[in-house]
Amino acid sequence: VFVCSCGVNIASVVDVAAVRDYAMTLPHVAFVENSLFACSQDTQGLIKERIKEHNLNRVVVASCTPRTHEPTFQETIKEAGLNKYLFQMANIRDQGAWVHQNEPAAATHRAKDQVRMAVATVALQPPLQEFDLPVTKAGLIIGGGVAGMEAALGLANQGYDVALVEKKDFLGGHARKLNHTWNGEAVQPYVDDLVQRVTSHPKVQVHLNAAITGVTGFVGNFVSTIASEGRETEVAHGAAIIAIGGHPYKPKEYLYKENPRVLLSLEMDQALREKNPLVTGAQSAVFIQCVGSREPERPYCSRVCCTHSVENALRLKEINPDMDIYILYRDLRTYGRRENLYKEAREKGVIFIRYDLENKPTVTQAADGSLTVTVRDHILGIPVHLNPDVLTLASAIIVKEQEKLAQLFKVPLNNDGFFLEAHMKLRPVDFATDGVFVAGLAHYPKPLDEAIAQAKAAAARAAVVLAQDAIRAGGVVAQVDPATCSGCQACVGNCPFGAISFIEDKKLAEVNQALCKGCGTCAATCPSECITLFGFSHKQLYTQVDEALAELEAEMDEAAGA
Repeated sequence: VFVCSCGVNIASVVDVAAVRDYAMTLPHVAFVENSLFACSQDTQGLIKERIKEHNLNRVVVASCTPRTHEPTFQETIKEAGLNKYLFQMANIRDQGAWVHQNEPAAATHRAKDQVRMAVATVALQPPLQEFDLPVTKAGLIIGGGVAGMEAALGLANQGYDVALVEKKDFLGGHARKLNHTWNGEAVQPYVDDLVQRVTSHPKVQVHLNAAITGVTGFVGNFVSTIASEGRETEVAHGAAIIAIGGHPYKPKEYLYKENPRVLLSLEMDQALREKNPLVTGAQSAVFIQCVGSREPERPYCSRVCCTHSVENALRLKEINPDMDIYILYRDLRTYGRRENLYKEAREKGVIFIRYDLENKPTVTQAADGSLTVTVRDHILGIPVHLNPDVLTLASAIIVKEQEKLAQLFKVPLNNDGFFLEAHMKLRPVDFATDGVFVAGLAHYPKPLDEAIAQAKAAAARAAVVLAQDAIRAGGVVAQVDPATCSGCQACVGNCPFGAISFIEDKKLAEVNQALCKGCGTCAATCPSECITLFGFSHKQLYTQVDEALAELEAEMDEAAGA
C-alpha cells in the first residue's frame, strides 16, 4: 500500500502517517510506504523497486482520483512485471481530504476506511487479460458536404482508402448555395476545387445517391452496407466519420411560400448571386432573425444566422447605399471578429430593432402582394410598420435522417436531435462508441470555417485508429454465465454500446468484449446476477460493502452484548 500526501492537498487534512500505520495492520498487506507525490517520476520508479524487492503481487495506492491517475499507476506496475489490473486506488483526496477540509479526524477516519475497502477488493482481484484485434486500414465518411469532403481528404492524403457516401447526386451540400464566408472569401471556387480534389483522388471512392443501410463490427473492424441505385455493397473500414450536414428549417409563418418576396437566407444568397431584380431593384429590406430557433420546439441558437443576415445586409448596401434595411432580432450574436460586421452595418445605416418571443413580428400582404411587417420597437414601446420590397427569414438549422444512423452506429443524439460527442472538451469529435467520429452541422450549427476545422480534427482522430496495426480490447469487460442466464434480454436493451446480443438458438445473451466498455449497466440490470463485470465482481462489491460497515457492525455487536 502506497499512501500519498499529494503535497498539502491530502497531508494538510489527513494524518497520512496514521493511515500508513493503520494499513500495515490489515490482512494481506506486506508493505506500506507514504510519499509526497505518488505520481511523480521518482516515486513511480520507487514503486517498481518495492514491488520487486518485496515480491508484491497486488498494489493499492491511496491518493487522488483514478479518473486521471489510474493509467499512470497501472503502467508502472506493468513495467514491474505485474498484470496491470492487480491494482486498486483509494481516492482519499477527493472523497476524504476535500470533503472534510475542516474535520481532520473525520478525514483520517474515512481514509482508513477507504484503504481497508481497497485492500479487501484488490485481494479478490484476478489478473485480467487483453487481446489484440487487427485494424482495417480504411475509413468511411458519411456525407458529401464540405465537412465530409475535408475529412475524406484528411484520411486519403495520409494513404488510407476512403469510401465517401453522399445521398444526393452531387457533392458540396448546402455550401453550394453560399456566396461568401463571414470574412468575405468566395465560397464557390473553394467548393469546386474541393470537389475536384476529392473525385480525382485515387484513395477516395465516391458513392452518390447512396445511403448506409447496415453496420456491423466494432472499432478497427466495421463492415457497412451501402445501398446505391438498387445495389448493395459491403465496405470494410476501421473508422467512420458522420458528417451528414444540416438543413434550413422551412417555416410555416411569415408568408413563406405564400409570397415570392419572402425568402430564406440561402435563397437570398442565390438571389444576390443571380442578380435577381427582386433584390437588386429593392428600395427596402427586412431580415427577421431566430425563425424557428430559440423557441420551445427548438431552444438552441443556430449560431450562423445573425452573421449571415448582417453579411447580406451589407451586400444590399453595396448594391444600393440608400436602401432602407432593418434587422429584427432577439439577441444579436455576431461573436468574435464578426462583431466588426455588425459595427460596419450600423455605420452604413442598417437599423436593428429588438423583439421578444412574446411579441414576434407579424407579416401581412396586400392584394397587390406588397408586404407589411409590424414589430414592437423595443425603445419606443410602440408598434412600427415596415413595408419591405423583400423579406429574409433567418431560419433555424436542423438535422434530418440522423436517428437511423444513430441506431446503426450506436451513437447518441442530444435533446435537439444533433449528434452528441463523448466529451465537449476532452473528446470533442469522438463518440462514446470507439472508432466513430462526428464533424460539421450534424454535430451542431456552425459556420463554414468551424466545420472545416472540425472535419480535419475528426480525420486526425480517425487516423489515430487506422495507424495502428491492432486494437487492444478486453480487461474490464462483462461476461455472461450461460449456466444461469434466463434469456430475459434485459441486458440487451440496456447496454448503451450495443455490446450484448441475444443468441436465438441458444436462448442466451452474449457479450462482444470488443464493444464492451465496462460500464456495468448489464451487471446491474441482470435479475439473475449471471453477468460478471471483471474487476467489479459481485463478491468484490459485497466485500467492499462489508468492509465499509465493519466498524458499525462491531459497534452494534458490542451494544447488543452490553
